[in-house]
Amino acid sequence: MTRRARTRYAPDTLPRPVHWSKDAACLRADPALFHPEGDAGTVLLETAEAKTYCARCVVQERCLADSLARNEPYGVWGGLDEKARRLLLRRRRERERAARRRAERKREEAADAISTTAEVEAPEATAA
Repeated sequence: MTRRARTRYAPDTLPRPVHWSKDAACLRADPALFHPEGDAGTVLLETAEAKTYCARCVVQERCLADSLARNEPYGVWGGLDEKARRLLLRRRRERERAARRRAERKREEAADAISTTAEVEAPEATAA
């Protein structure tokens, strides 16, 4: 009798979930449309046409989220071109930095309040 080694991986016979891109409106479109090259006029026209696919796509948000997670440098993804995605990421980073600054300020204020309370209570304890 032969023993099979145990593996931590699932067998390939298990059903896999369908990838979100199977529902994309651009599935049968020319990929070059979403990565335009050439002079400025052609690029603007092709970018606008690519965005029309995105406007009617049911997985637009997922497409955009994946492109942002991969930091996709080129093309139209989720209805945004590379310039718009960079701006979106920059604004997100600025909001995160502002939130961290606010949290740090609150921690400092709480620490100051604790030290002020300790200073006020300390003289009373020594006077007794």
